[in-house]
Amino acid sequence: MKCISVKMEVANEQTKTVSRSFTMKGGDGPLSYARNSSLQKGVVDATKEMIIQAIANTLDIDKLCSESSKTFQIADFGCSIGPNTFYAMQNIIESVEQKCHAKHGSSASIDLEFQVFFNDHTSNDFNTLFSSLPPSLPYFAAGVPGSFYGRLFPKSSIQIGHSSSALQWLSKVPEEVVDSSSPAWNKGSIYCTGTEKEVAKAFAAQFENDMETFLNARAEELASGGLMVLVMGGIPDGISLCQTSIGKFYDFFGSCLLNLAKKGLVTEEKVKSFNLPLYFPSTKELKAIIGRNGDFSIERSDEIIEKLKHVHALPDAQIYISQIRAGMEGLIKHHFGKEIAEEFFQSYAAKHVETGFVFTDNACDNTLIFMILRRK
Repeated sequence: MKCISVKMEVANEQTKTVSRSFTMKGGDGPLSYARNSSLQKGVVDATKEMIIQAIANTLDIDKLCSESSKTFQIADFGCSIGPNTFYAMQNIIESVEQKCHAKHGSSASIDLEFQVFFNDHTSNDFNTLFSSLPPSLPYFAAGVPGSFYGRLFPKSSIQIGHSSSALQWLSKVPEEVVDSSSPAWNKGSIYCTGTEKEVAKAFAAQFENDMETFLNARAEELASGGLMVLVMGGIPDGISLCQTSIGKFYDFFGSCLLNLAKKGLVTEEKVKSFNLPLYFPSTKELKAIIGRNGDFSIERSDEIIEKLKHVHALPDAQIYISQIRAGMEGLIKHHFGKEIAEEFFQSYAAKHVETGFVFTDNACDNTLIFMILRRK
């Protein structure tokens, strides 16, 4: 299958890339992530029953909750600003309580107290997160700012870790892909299409390094027998990202950026040096990284077909565009400047509707990778 790419070249002065945190659009306004994250909510809903089953089948409640410690601690890595993190944490707590009831009777969890840690970058809008906490919480809540690509908690202090729709975001764009002197120079696209060998190798190496860092940190923090729930975007084995629906979207998004340069609103160098810090692995690839790490056993692994629906007619398109903006605006502002963001998203919306862009035209479905890991 032919992959469509936006043709780009990079200027030497644009080759510097540093690690930087990007978070979803804060606040609770009409363009905020809090009001435009139904796609991510769908992921939480799709995995609810799988989490319930996994906890019922694999959680050793007696080992993790001794007589001397009746506090059950849960951490959500990459929580953003809600409300999806609240749904996910509630699902886990209810599953743990069901496990207690099934094993020891209905009164077993009366003395069990839950502590939930909400983690994201320091630039995350924690004010909005905590101001929107549900009333009558069945847990104690705390915020933990910082990148999950590093240690965040004391040793063996967490019973269940959770991360949904977050780990496909890399800690940074690989420096090689924006270096015109490198064989991994990504001159043809704004993302890792999977078709250019050296580019794919650079992105894969960055993902492997990030995942190894993530797993090493969680191995320190999770109690022996503790569970780690991983949910992330992926691709079918043997399929390049540009052959999938999300790949087609990134091609379209890149073409809209290129239009800004054609209009003279930004320099061509700015557009040519833009790359998304995203990587979508196959399940096979992720399993290999976990296996090499050696600190976790894979208790369950599933792939969920992620169908991106046909959305080009109003008002569906406007809703979808708002969701894209909630996730991408920070990247656009950082790279192109705050003043261009409004112009870009208006232009993007107009082109989306004008062309009748359809995700599924000549494209494979993406997958969601669902895994339950147990700390050895």
